[in-house]
Amino acid sequence: MAKVPLAPLGAPLQDPQAALASLAEVAKREQLLQARRAEVHAGWGAEYAERVRKKQKLTARERIERLRDPDSAVFEVGTFVNHGVLFGKLKSPAAGVITAFVRVAGRWTMVIANDNTVASGSWWPRTPEKIERAQEMALRLCVPVIYLVDCSGLYLPEQAQTFPGRTGAGHIFQKNSLLSAAGVPQIAGVFGDCIAGGGYMPIISDRVFMTEQAYMVIAGAALIKGAKSQKLSSQDIGGPEVHVAQSGCADERAPDDEVALRLIRAEIEKLPSSAADYYRYGAEGAPPHFAPDELRSLVPADHRHAYAAEDVLARLVDRSLFWELLPDRGREMVVGVGRVAGLYLGFVANRQGLIDDPEHRGAKKPAGILYQEGIAKVAAFSRACDADGIPIVWLQDISGFDIGVEAERLGLLGYGSSLIYTNSTNRVPMFSVLLRKASGAGYYAMAGLPYEPVVQLSTPLTRLSVMEGRTLAIAAFNTKLDDDFEILAQDPAERAKVEEGMREVEARIEGDMDPYRAASRMDTDEIVALGELRRWLELFAETSYQSIGHRRVKNPRIWSLHDIDVLSRPRG
Repeated sequence: MAKVPLAPLGAPLQDPQAALASLAEVAKREQLLQARRAEVHAGWGAEYAERVRKKQKLTARERIERLRDPDSAVFEVGTFVNHGVLFGKLKSPAAGVITAFVRVAGRWTMVIANDNTVASGSWWPRTPEKIERAQEMALRLCVPVIYLVDCSGLYLPEQAQTFPGRTGAGHIFQKNSLLSAAGVPQIAGVFGDCIAGGGYMPIISDRVFMTEQAYMVIAGAALIKGAKSQKLSSQDIGGPEVHVAQSGCADERAPDDEVALRLIRAEIEKLPSSAADYYRYGAEGAPPHFAPDELRSLVPADHRHAYAAEDVLARLVDRSLFWELLPDRGREMVVGVGRVAGLYLGFVANRQGLIDDPEHRGAKKPAGILYQEGIAKVAAFSRACDADGIPIVWLQDISGFDIGVEAERLGLLGYGSSLIYTNSTNRVPMFSVLLRKASGAGYYAMAGLPYEPVVQLSTPLTRLSVMEGRTLAIAAFNTKLDDDFEILAQDPAERAKVEEGMREVEARIEGDMDPYRAASRMDTDEIVALGELRRWLELFAETSYQSIGHRRVKNPRIWSLHDIDVLSRPRG
């Protein structure tokens, strides 16, 4: 009978002084992360939160606090959407909507809550896309969706950016429909304004609860007064008396927010409990042997400095036990299986530093790059995980593909296409973590966001780009440089002009590589501290295995990974 041969990996921190130096820079960046999170969480500030409370309502974040299980964390995604963007003179923190994995009554759910401290929960540019991204995560994992609706519709001055496009506001309702068609539970609580698109959002939900202050309308009282000269309140048009007692668009009414949230929790309790314990196959979760917080000292902030991928894995997997497959092939890559929270996950990670070059005896070559064997190894591992039903975590720290005459002769384009095909057609949940570098086509090959991982995380160290700023500046000014990348011009004024141009390009690219810019554009889902990664992986594991019957999960005795292991062993 085949079993999963988990073995210890990793080592204690080797160089305390180097660890302290790295920790100082990482700590500075994580302090900035915490400060920016706090700014987003404040919405438009205490004054607007107090306005909400004066209406005898809770803020969106207070509702989530009441809803979640007391002993669980909230895993927010899309915190920094619209970060640094102004609409006129106004900011829209988190695009005015909170999307988060929240454990409710022992089940992980996706909560989508309009932030009623930001323009009464209006939809800004990127708000629809953010809601749709959260709905897609829930659909891929088959976890229930809870809508906490308090939305006054589109932020009309910016309607051209939110209304008409393929991912515009109407696409939210298509996602509602797809979730319903897939049998994913949807529960809505309506807590206040619910106008136009906000009125449509809860309707397809399986259960809809309305507080006495809530209303759902296609058009509000002001619009009807202008169009039909009727003096009515929005409560008269679409309050709970209308929609619970007459139209049937809502199921139950609640006197206030607190009661409505209790009713939502009671609905979640009726659902099947998590299947995660079943898929632990009798095992129990355990912390890594090495503290996850040591990642802050282990991973250097300077992307040019190396670390051991095995040491990273040892601070993420249960008891620091891991089964590495094909360890002697494609050494630039580490692939294998470990448990997280007692549940099996597949891992793909980039090695760093220098590795032996099997094509040139005695020579070394840089890791953090994809070569022929590494690509083939990762593709085979990815296919096997998909066949066996094992979710995959991609730990990216990659500069790209190998380039040059030999790379083309070896057919890296073809091998890369095979890997991309595999990752594009996998059915198992995949999660990407951009530890530091996420560059060029390597970012694609390692299941970057264009290849639709369920969630993509960045860290404060992440640099997401086609190439580094200096490299791109050289490429942009290539015709003005010699073979050693020195400026050809002899005229001082011309040389100064080229130097200034190269500096401007490098500075712009370096700015574009900032993880907050990527998060603002929704080019990554969330920025997390290195020491938080283990908790996020626990979330990924538990949500991947929570629902039963919607995807194939093989028991470990019949994994095709065992076949790869046997065939890769040396004979004799």
